[in-house]
Amino acid sequence: MAEDDFYTKDGTVDYQGNPANKKKTGTWKACPFIIGNECCERLAYYGMSSNLVRYFKHRLNQHSSVATRNNQNWSGTCYITPLIGAFLADAYLGRYWTIALFSTIYVFGMTLLALSATVHGIRPRCYAEDNCNPTVTQSAVFFVALYMVALGTGGIKPCVSSYGADQFDDTDEAEKKHKSSFFNWFYFSINIGALIASSVLVWVQDNVSWGWGFGIPAIAMAVAVTFFFSGTRLYRNQKPGGSPLTRLCQVLVASFRKFRLVVPADKSLLYETADAESNIRGSRKIEHTQDLSFFDKAAVETESDHIKGSVNPWRLCTVTQVEELKAIIRLLPIWATGIIFAAVYSQMSNLFVLQGERMNTHVGNSAFKIPPASLSIFDTLSIIFWVPIYDRIIVPVTRKFTGQKNGLTQLQRIGIGLFISIFAMVAAAILELERLRRVRRHKYYELKEMPMTIFWQVPQYVLIGCAEVFTLIGQLEFFYEQAPDAMRSFCSALQLTTIALGNYLSSLLTTIVTSITTRKGKHGWIPDNLNYGHVHYFFWLLAVLSVLNLGAFLLIAKWYTYKRPLGTLR
Repeated sequence: MAEDDFYTKDGTVDYQGNPANKKKTGTWKACPFIIGNECCERLAYYGMSSNLVRYFKHRLNQHSSVATRNNQNWSGTCYITPLIGAFLADAYLGRYWTIALFSTIYVFGMTLLALSATVHGIRPRCYAEDNCNPTVTQSAVFFVALYMVALGTGGIKPCVSSYGADQFDDTDEAEKKHKSSFFNWFYFSINIGALIASSVLVWVQDNVSWGWGFGIPAIAMAVAVTFFFSGTRLYRNQKPGGSPLTRLCQVLVASFRKFRLVVPADKSLLYETADAESNIRGSRKIEHTQDLSFFDKAAVETESDHIKGSVNPWRLCTVTQVEELKAIIRLLPIWATGIIFAAVYSQMSNLFVLQGERMNTHVGNSAFKIPPASLSIFDTLSIIFWVPIYDRIIVPVTRKFTGQKNGLTQLQRIGIGLFISIFAMVAAAILELERLRRVRRHKYYELKEMPMTIFWQVPQYVLIGCAEVFTLIGQLEFFYEQAPDAMRSFCSALQLTTIALGNYLSSLLTTIVTSITTRKGKHGWIPDNLNYGHVHYFFWLLAVLSVLNLGAFLLIAKWYTYKRPLGTLR
């Protein structure tokens, strides 16, 4: 079968290459395999990562601040590596083969991780619960496995949500209206996996063994790969459009080469292909926009732009190519406002867990103890509650008032989530303040667990879950819809890097705060024993940063110009 026979006119794969059988591929017929893959992959990821800070602290024998920093740095890397996967997907491999390749790396990483906690010789030797003495080699094996997982997830994260959205044809109104719902249910599936991870797997790690605690996620990842390949014949695949970085650089170079030229008032004089379709594979033409007009110079034709009858792409670019760069530049300020939110989000697997360790983890008067990391189940339950409410109630109700087909615009949705996240940090700070008051009043400083139930943490987890439904799902849809067609994996990866930078920012703030507040022998804000600390100051700091961030977002959102595509995919 020739490559062109494999794709439809809109750049998507058809069933057995036959356009007459389009109804047999894509849409909700293909999505269950993609959603099932994501659910199992997230179960594997969260099952391994939710309790990771405790493994660093209690098995690798690291101090609280070091464990928190290592956890945040690794989490950050998991959201930077998607740039690698996205580039390969958009430029050369396509989303299907990128997911397939990196899933294999992921499975090997998860397997090695399980072995590092199970096999004698590479498993840290422990003499008691909090008395382990890992060798350099044992720590090295663990970190190699951990960063193999980070690389593997880098090919999956930016592609799976985009790949699912690809199953709905933008030029078919009947299919397009389902795309927004897909993002809601896609995120819902993520949290079904997270629910199992934060309840069952965290309990296994704390009460059975870390070997099983990491082994079950490895099995889940193998199931995820099986799910994905099972739907192969139902998928629609967009053609990779060539290197997006090259195209962006061509516009920059051409613009600066022509910086002295005046852009014509009649924009129809700017260079564009005469065909109805774009000359970029997998991309529709994009309508010209008035802002960022400096880059329009790259589409102004001069005699020197043509070499022996052909166009020199480093001197002359199409309007669509110029609009690709403009779209990315417009996304960057919105992207930047996601970093503070990600720093707030990262506290669920870091300081929230360490805060919970110092509280009463018993369920009622029973002997059963809930692992501190399992409290993230309330974040997950909050999401599982709010996704159907948003999709089935909020969207139809707000649609009547706004006239928007999705009820709220993507930017309005993101802004509401940023607002809610402020109250999550306020709730965490107030709880810690009250906890420390009781510690000081009753001299509980050396108690491993003070008599204050861990379930007082529930509000802060629930608020973050609610904020995720608005902000993170809104970002997923926004970065997919506003991305140029041939750069959707790249823009999905760009959105994910906010999570990375949020983790790095939190790690940096932790380092700075620890350095400043531990001077002259003081315990500091985040000591090993939080009963001597002031973690609430750190939560207040994040709350203030979140307020400032929301203000910046509102200004940027007011300025934003939405992308307007033309025609069909090629």
